[in-house]
Amino acid sequence: MKNLAVLISNKGTGTNLQAIIDGVKNKKINATIAIVISDTEDAFGLTRAKKNHLPIALCPKKENLLPLLQKNNIDYVCLAGWKQIIQNDVIDAFSNRILNIHPGLIPDTIDGVVKNPDGTNALWNRGKMTDKAMQNFFDQNATYAGSTLHFLSHEFDFGKVLGRCFEKILPSDTIESLYARLKKQENQIYVKGLMKLCNL
Repeated sequence: MKNLAVLISNKGTGTNLQAIIDGVKNKKINATIAIVISDTEDAFGLTRAKKNHLPIALCPKKENLLPLLQKNNIDYVCLAGWKQIIQNDVIDAFSNRILNIHPGLIPDTIDGVVKNPDGTNALWNRGKMTDKAMQNFFDQNATYAGSTLHFLSHEFDFGKVLGRCFEKILPSDTIESLYARLKKQENQIYVKGLMKLCNL
């Protein structure tokens, strides 16, 4: 059984954490959440973690993250709204073992392009955080929004793709309504990705 660390902050709402908790509880994911780590005390995900009796730790300094992960014998690190920059030593120590959701469609190769279900080019949204990425879908008149589950790498907003999801943009959509639907799909691809990795 694999040990997971879920990294959260006060930027996220904790829905990916909850999806992982549910996936473990329902025995879809053959893993234990060994620790939930937050960089701030006011992360909403900490409430979810405490409610589910999960071990928690605060890590305000990014330099302290690697020893904390190693102490807990972590197999996979799940970023779920984490806002600190992950340092190179952590990426090296957990090569192809740090999962992240990016609010855009990451290609399989650095010069590649992902196609939307209607054949149009999907937006990578490289370098854009969630709110700006959602706005960019509207600014570029995209037909679909989408997100990618990928392994973190030294290449910014790039890494081996584990799953993608697409959400049709409706004429009535706002950033909030679009992201509410996309978020549900993100939760699903996160669980599916962990199922593949942990159930081997």
